[in-house]
Amino acid sequence: MGEETSSNYNAENIQVLEGMEAVRKRPAMYIGDTGERGYHHLVYEVVDNSIDEALAGYCSMIDVIINPDGSLTVQDDGRGIPVDMHPTQKRPALEVVLTILHAGGKFDGSNYKVSGGLHGVGVSCVNALSEWMKVDVKRGGKIHHVELSRGHVTKPTEVVGECGEETGTKVTFFPDHTIFTCRAFKWEILCARLRELAFLNKGVTIHFRDDEGEQHHEETFHYDGGIDEFVGYLNANKTTLSPIVHFEGSEDTVRNDGSHYVIQAEVSMQYNDGYSVLEQTYCNNIHTIEGGTHLSGFRRALTATIKKYGMNNKLLKEKEFNSLSGDDMREGLTVVVSVKVPQPQFEGQTKTKLGNGEVDGIVAGIVNDKLMTYFEENPSVAKAIIDKVLMAARAREAARHARETVRKGVMDGLALPGKLRDCSVRDASKTELYLVEGDSAGGSACKGRDRSTQAILPLRGKVLNVEKARIDRMLANAEIRTLITAIGCGFAEEWDISKARYHKIVIMTDADVDGAHIRTLLLTFFYRKMPELIEKGYVYLAQPPLYKVERKKKAEYVMTDGDLTRRLLTLGLDDFEVKGKDGAVLDKDQAANFLTLLAEIEETCKMVEERGFKPAELVADANATGSGASMLKKEFSSLSGYGYQPEDWFAGSLKKLLDDVRAHGKQGLSVYRFKGLGEMDADELFDTTMNPEKRHMLRVKLSDAVAADQMFTLLMGDEVEPRRKFIEDNALNVRNLDF
Repeated sequence: MGEETSSNYNAENIQVLEGMEAVRKRPAMYIGDTGERGYHHLVYEVVDNSIDEALAGYCSMIDVIINPDGSLTVQDDGRGIPVDMHPTQKRPALEVVLTILHAGGKFDGSNYKVSGGLHGVGVSCVNALSEWMKVDVKRGGKIHHVELSRGHVTKPTEVVGECGEETGTKVTFFPDHTIFTCRAFKWEILCARLRELAFLNKGVTIHFRDDEGEQHHEETFHYDGGIDEFVGYLNANKTTLSPIVHFEGSEDTVRNDGSHYVIQAEVSMQYNDGYSVLEQTYCNNIHTIEGGTHLSGFRRALTATIKKYGMNNKLLKEKEFNSLSGDDMREGLTVVVSVKVPQPQFEGQTKTKLGNGEVDGIVAGIVNDKLMTYFEENPSVAKAIIDKVLMAARAREAARHARETVRKGVMDGLALPGKLRDCSVRDASKTELYLVEGDSAGGSACKGRDRSTQAILPLRGKVLNVEKARIDRMLANAEIRTLITAIGCGFAEEWDISKARYHKIVIMTDADVDGAHIRTLLLTFFYRKMPELIEKGYVYLAQPPLYKVERKKKAEYVMTDGDLTRRLLTLGLDDFEVKGKDGAVLDKDQAANFLTLLAEIEETCKMVEERGFKPAELVADANATGSGASMLKKEFSSLSGYGYQPEDWFAGSLKKLLDDVRAHGKQGLSVYRFKGLGEMDADELFDTTMNPEKRHMLRVKLSDAVAADQMFTLLMGDEVEPRRKFIEDNALNVRNLDF
């Protein structure tokens, strides 16, 4: 197929496969769900079209903008969606692409050799699920404009200007809030995906800007190093043992019908001195979170090559050669595998597991050949990796003995640890395990629990930080062994999620620094060693109240300091008159908002002072930078809406007003702060924290594996300086922290 044919992208390339009436009735079938995930998936569908233009060699710049009204714009400098008349639909191809499901330029294979949006549902699906959409296409020297709503054209395609030699597509849409429960795009979620796309498509520039709200964000992603830079990003703050090693290659493959297609593969890998493995795999830019044939091919070749090189160079003995496992080879490995497959087959529970059998052999062949060459040219790196592998194997053998101890207890009927207060129901879908800090809180929890469905496991002291511990040391820790045994899924090679004894594992710790530390250590354990518990949604965080407030012998419980302040201000406004700067009396809602703002200013000033700065000087200095200065400037800017200026706060009059209202709210109140769960009696603990009808619990979710890996490495790893910098940079953003 010649180049001239492949670049001839016109209306006749747009094939119509079926209608799209079902999208609005069953949106989850097309975008996953109607919550946060599906809301952001709309953006990915539009951006994928621009990325596909980049893969085809026609696009180098993509702009993504969250607009002030909450809509979102994606603009690229690609060829522009065709605007000529469609041969069978008898209307502009642009309207066909935007309004008919499975209508796109990706089915005949002439314009997109590979594509992330293979089903062509992308932009039409986004249209169906948007309150409104506007599209501008620069093509053939003209700017073409069309407007749509909920799947239909509301303003037909028309020429609205000239564009000279420029080409490209601009799509702006506002999701339909009668369908979605999510209400706004989140910077962090979109940032992660756009950064990922820039890594996977080296040379492409993605500019992302958030113009919504008062805090504007802007970032540009461009990586000439591609997935090599991705691996460097993933290994930031880790001590590396080898340079980044890169392989790539392609192979011509023949289909059953005799036609040819090319599969391309890229691999970047690097070892660090940690114990975790991070494998990121992609097919046509789609994150294959369940792996697939490209990952199996890489793993097989990695194991075979390391073993062969080790034996050939007398770095391995025959006994070691026979005993080494694939897990040994991958300890401390960070790898990105990216393949481009013209007709991928996806399978698995989430349809993100690559199933093309031919990809396994192609990736394995590339890695076998090029990794062996690299080892031969870099013997010192090869030896460092093999030394790491041998240490992992020794630790695995020691861990096997430790696991045998745990497993033996199971076989002898002694699996359940003595301090576990188990529940009577055996249906795991109905049972809950509470991990409680200390025997005191454990005693209250045991007395107050529902014995049929709620089990209690008290934990003494700090749980081992598994980020810094090999598996053998981890299994030698009594608290870790107790956790593994109580949960019932086994560990490592014996792991079986179906054997989980509870489908709710609730971390219930005190609302102070020590409690937060224990909670973090437990989350580190679950994320690093039992990630499937998090993926299945089995891990929860209990939310015990911080205060008990009594008035006229009636008690209520308050969750946070902020909630207490709001409660006191609400009570304090009874029979209390608040005026603006002009002397006008504020109504109840205005007064409540005004006083809440004053409380936020008070808290920010306190944090700034604790860092050694003077709030008044930061506000007066127009060139002051940093989170403290920006927060104060933002809050004092809001203060002007009530006619007041910063000097009114620093003069003390507004602070006095805040204190007076709080004092008025406290009249007749008894406020008691719980210093720990053990201070609650059994009934209080059950009613506030364990009663399914009243409690507040947070389910632990994993929305971004890369960000989670980096955060655990940063906060729980060996490198001190990056952690110190993170704390210094974010100290002023903390709102609820005990000292």
